[in-house]
Amino acid sequence: MIEIADAHFSEIRAHGERDYPFECCGLLIGRFENGRKIVSETYAISNAREEEAKRNRFLIRPEELMRGEKYARQKDLEVIGFYHSHPDDRAVPSKYDLDHAWPSYSYIVVAVEKGHAADLRSWEMEADRSRFIEEEIAPSSFGRGSG
Repeated sequence: MIEIADAHFSEIRAHGERDYPFECCGLLIGRFENGRKIVSETYAISNAREEEAKRNRFLIRPEELMRGEKYARQKDLEVIGFYHSHPDDRAVPSKYDLDHAWPSYSYIVVAVEKGHAADLRSWEMEADRSRFIEEEIAPSSFGRGSG
């Protein structure tokens, strides 16, 4: 289960709309606690893919991931997941997403249809890396986003 505040949903949706027709991406920063993931901040990252590939792929450069991890550590938090958008597609991870995901993390996908954010769902990879399973989203009042 992932706990996330409405403000974070709004930030993720806004990021998807802002970057449309390309995929947006970012980190979910918070903490793992008793089998739950609690989001305290979102951390927007610029999609580093080449221009045309940005329409259906995202890339977080290693130095950007390290910068996000350092930011989280400074706040006594950690990276607990990732988010990205699917322009004009469903909020369901692709085979490419599965091939590049890590177990234990949450993967929030927001569908952005014709420039407007729609469905938003969270996923977690099975421990054997065979597939994603949909993760329950619970409301949280904790935290704020980074914009």
